[in-house]
Amino acid sequence: MKKILKEKVALVTGSARGIGRAIALELANNGAKIAVNDLTAESCADTVREIESLGAKAKAFGSNVASLAEVEKMFEDVISCFGRIDILVNNAGITRDNLLLRMKEEDWDIVLNVNLKSVYNCTKAVSKYMMKQRAGRIVNISSVIGLIGNAGQANYAASKAGILGFTRSAARELASRGINVNAVAPGFIQTEMTAKLPEDLKAKMLSQIPLGALGDPEDVAKAVLFLVSDNARYISGQVLNVDGGMVMA
Repeated sequence: MKKILKEKVALVTGSARGIGRAIALELANNGAKIAVNDLTAESCADTVREIESLGAKAKAFGSNVASLAEVEKMFEDVISCFGRIDILVNNAGITRDNLLLRMKEEDWDIVLNVNLKSVYNCTKAVSKYMMKQRAGRIVNISSVIGLIGNAGQANYAASKAGILGFTRSAARELASRGINVNAVAPGFIQTEMTAKLPEDLKAKMLSQIPLGALGDPEDVAKAVLFLVSDNARYISGQVLNVDGGMVMA
């Protein structure tokens, strides 16, 4: 089977678990060397081991992606380790849900910092390396909540909507240097968090999905694989919804 990302180097933020881990594994399984990122290197150990079990190369990079200084140091370390960087997947994200009138300022700030500022930090830091190479792929993980909103998630929705505007602006700025920037907007994806939800809430979620099922992290990972591969060389500034038909423009 052809490894469509052979010799490529990819960094996936927030890849210690969940969708980020699935993305890291998918890219590794298709030939990429993976820089696994989360808050601490220790938290990335399981993902690194799983990638290595596939016969691919991986290394953990602990960094708070909400800090520009930490991000810039991380990319210096990635370049020192791998020699180049071809793919960036901005996946790191958190939730701090509450109704707007009850939402604490710190809950607004931390969600915007982790979900949106991190995308600015990582894209800014990686751009200088990709611009020298005159090639690169950047995929930002947004959410359908950034498209339609959701009660109790004003901070999360704002951060994910901001990613969409950022993606289009960055795509325009970086296109002349051979860098494609796109976004993936997952819908309701089966994760550890959704597995713990009450059955009545799951049923309500399913009623909004025309295909009648939650997605898997691997569904998002395969969309990312497409966008970072040469199969998507003429696609930039776009948003790919992976949501079972939940949002149709």
